[in-house]
This record gives sequence, C-alpha cells and structure tokens, in this order.
Amino acid sequence: MSATTAHPTAHATARGLWLGLLGIAIFSVTLPMTRLAVGTPDDPQMSGVFIAMGRAVVAGLLSITYLVATRAPWPRRGDWLALAITAGGVVFGFPLFTSVAMRHVEAVHASVIVGVLPLATAAVGALLHRQRPSLGFWLCAALGSALVVGFALLRAGPNAGGGLALADMLLLAAMLCAAVGYGYGARLSQYMQPEHVICWALVIALPLTVPAATQSWPQADLHTRAWWGFAYLAVFSMWLGFFAWYRGLALGGTVRVSQVQLVQPFLSMLFAVPLLGERLDAVTVGFGLAVIATVFAGKKMPVR
Repeated sequence: MSATTAHPTAHATARGLWLGLLGIAIFSVTLPMTRLAVGTPDDPQMSGVFIAMGRAVVAGLLSITYLVATRAPWPRRGDWLALAITAGGVVFGFPLFTSVAMRHVEAVHASVIVGVLPLATAAVGALLHRQRPSLGFWLCAALGSALVVGFALLRAGPNAGGGLALADMLLLAAMLCAAVGYGYGARLSQYMQPEHVICWALVIALPLTVPAATQSWPQADLHTRAWWGFAYLAVFSMWLGFFAWYRGLALGGTVRVSQVQLVQPFLSMLFAVPLLGERLDAVTVGFGLAVIATVFAGKKMPVR
C-alpha cells in the first residue's frame, strides 16, 4: 500500500474527492441512458443482456487501443484474480442487473435505490484497505442506506407482496456488485495506473462479452435514442467514468471518497427529467435530499 493511500494528505484527499465527484457525475447519467436503451414494457428496445455485454465489448476495444498507445505493462501474476473480481463486479454484475431492472422502473425511482452504494463500497474498502471508519461515519452511511430501503418499500407495487419489488432487488444486487468492483479496482489502483485497471478488466472479459453480445444483437428496428443511450453507456459509463473514479479512490481513500456517491441519486434524478420526461414528486425529492444530506455529515467523521 502506498503512503499516499495509507495516509492521504489533505491535498490528495481533496483531489481524490473532486475526481470522485467527476466520476459520479458521469455515472449519474447511466440509469437514464439505460432506460433509453432498454425501453419500457410497452415499448421495448434493446435487451438487458445486449446492453450489458455490448457496452463492455465497445469499451474493451477502446481499452485495447489505449493500453497499446500508452505502452501499458502487463499486470503482475498476482493481479489477475483481483482484475477478474473487478470485472465480475463492474463489467458483468452491475451492468447486467441494472439493464434488466431498468425496463420495469423509472430512472427517478432507481436513482434513489443507488443511494445504498456508498455504504457497500465503504464496507468493501474498509475490509480491503484496513481502514477504520468511526462509529459516526458508519451511522451516517447506515442512515442513508435505511432511507433508500424505506423508499423502495414505500413505492413497492402490489406485486411485491409487501416487500421489495423484483426490480428493486436487482438494483440492490447491482449495488453490491459495483461495490466489490470499486473496492478491488481501487486496491489495484494503488500501484497500477487507475486507467489501466478498468482497461485490463474490460480486456480480460472480452472472451465472454463478445459472444454474449453477438448472440443477443437486436433483431428489430430500434429508436435512434436507444442507440444514443447505448453509446453513452459504452464510452462514458463503462470506460471514461472509471478513469476519474478509480484515480479518485486511490488518492483520497476508498472509504472517504465512496461517500461522494451519495450525491448520485439527486444528479440522476435531475438528468432523468429532461432525458426521459419523468416527473419528480415531493416524496422522491424528499428521500433523495435526505440521503444526500448524510454525505455532508459522513464527510466530517474521522477515518483512520
């Protein structure tokens, strides 16, 4: 573990937080763009499998070009397992679960569910990097997560049987996958170039993503907006966003920088309104603001 990551300076922490915020701003458009690409039950577009695997193929081909252009060294023998786990979380798990779920829920609703991600990321980061968040830090993160679950239960439809809807459970599973991918990616970013981490994860996934994308290629004519949504997911959500995100985690510490994710629900809601024509009601905004408020409290809590 590098000294910067183990004991980040104030400058490194601040830079890490800003880079993390940039990455989250890019990721916050993911859910609305996924909704554009996958469509609705009444107007289906791409399948969730094609969106998840296809975006990984495009980003993987871009990664090969980038790795060759930057003359990136091959990962060490001991890094391949961590890269595989990273790929399992952010190349396969998160994109697949969210793409399947987004056909059945609006992006505004899903944006609030994303609020549980900081707690999961912080937990994985604390385990991997031996960081010790204070009790106050965990209470803030737990409060934000409890608000997310409460919102999902409040908005659960009659088919949920009084519990979480299937789409909400898929979104929560996606958050867990993302947290694991973020945690292991941040660990690799301590001694690898952060940009190389996501690139190698995408490249080693190509033997699986290429045939899966080919088999699930859309057969029907699609709206142009669906392809625009897919293009954003492939270039920004699956690739460039991780350049800023992993570097931010490496500089500022996974546990600390992960709390920046608490602003993602509100940003996603804001993007969903003009992109999808969705509406914000008082309950959704209230829960979103309540979740976001915990980031400011958590930011002040000590992390050793």
